Amino acid sequence: MGALRRAALALAALLGVSLAVLEVHVGTSLVFSVEGQQAVLPAWYTSNSLNKPYVTWMLNKNAGPFQVLSFLGGVPKVEETDLKSRVGFLYSIVTHNISILINDTREQDSGQYMCTVNVVDDTIRLEKNVGIINLTVLVPPATPTCQLHGNAVVGANVTLSCSSKKGKPSPMYQWQREPPTLQVFFPPAQDRARGTLKLTNLSLEMSGVYVCRAENQAGSKNCSIVLEVHSTSTKAVIAGAVLGSLGALATIIFFAQKVVSYRRKKRDSQEEGPNEIKEDAMAPKTPSWARSPASDTMSKTSTLSSIAGTRQPYGARPPSDTASILTTTGSYRGPPARGGGRPPNPSPPAVNGTPRRRQDPAATPGSLPPSSLARAGAVPVMVPAQSRAGSLV
Repeated sequence: MGALRRAALALAALLGVSLAVLEVHVGTSLVFSVEGQQAVLPAWYTSNSLNKPYVTWMLNKNAGPFQVLSFLGGVPKVEETDLKSRVGFLYSIVTHNISILINDTREQDSGQYMCTVNVVDDTIRLEKNVGIINLTVLVPPATPTCQLHGNAVVGANVTLSCSSKKGKPSPMYQWQREPPTLQVFFPPAQDRARGTLKLTNLSLEMSGVYVCRAENQAGSKNCSIVLEVHSTSTKAVIAGAVLGSLGALATIIFFAQKVVSYRRKKRDSQEEGPNEIKEDAMAPKTPSWARSPASDTMSKTSTLSSIAGTRQPYGARPPSDTASILTTTGSYRGPPARGGGRPPNPSPPAVNGTPRRRQDPAATPGSLPPSSLARAGAVPVMVPAQSRAGSLV
């Protein structure tokens, strides 16, 4: 063996091929980490050169590769990325160990990491100086949400659902019924991928606590729901009672408004009745003497005053067709006495036992004899007769 090796070395020297070949090695091509924990990407290189290497770590994602960490001239350098405060070399580079450590891993740290090493005086073979490691950051499921779909009454069908908003890989779901009646469910009643459990033909014995567990490689979380099976629909009974009460209340309010409106209208009609003016009522007729020219205003006023002051007894008529004469000055001459005599003049009533002195109509101030009135241009006026009721005839 020794002679054979010496012969191989001699042959390589003759051909000018160097045995100092650079090569990068990785401990594993797949690394898994749970979100929030550390992740180590193991890698090292082999070389016969004593020179310091040039090392670069890059992360290849959908948007393309970008540099994360480098080592040049004996100085490490962290690039401006989301990993800047959480990534670094695990060991000193002089040991040829180029592994990196990522702290507090996150889901977005997942991807393909590529390590490249170059040494100045080493021979480089294609793809031998490159190492590739795929990192997958696992995310445990978030606390799931349990829901009941359907009306839990005897004989009905319901579906229990369980869903978690977070988890990588997608969690699987498992339903079971808690003690004292422990029960584990299987397909087709249970869909582990979708997290549903179908319960058919419910009975009162199926009431209890049902628990759903969401789990993946990173962990698991639970949620529970209480199933209460009723013989009748309690919700329907409550809804019917509420609707009935509302209907009765609306009916009472309606009739109360009608009664109040009726009483108000009745009261208003009673108040407006005495003052109501009928539209078909005939207006009072104006006497012919009231339609005389304006010059006779004083005579008409005096005539009305005479009518108001002198009342004829019911059934009495003047001895002649001429009733009385009123002058333009307002003086009144009474009707002539029957048989040519003076008209009777009743005695005035006594005041405090003393009889009042009767005043002679002829001596009334402002009165004039007929001859004087004629010379002054007085006009005789016919005074209408007046009935006992006070109306003009």
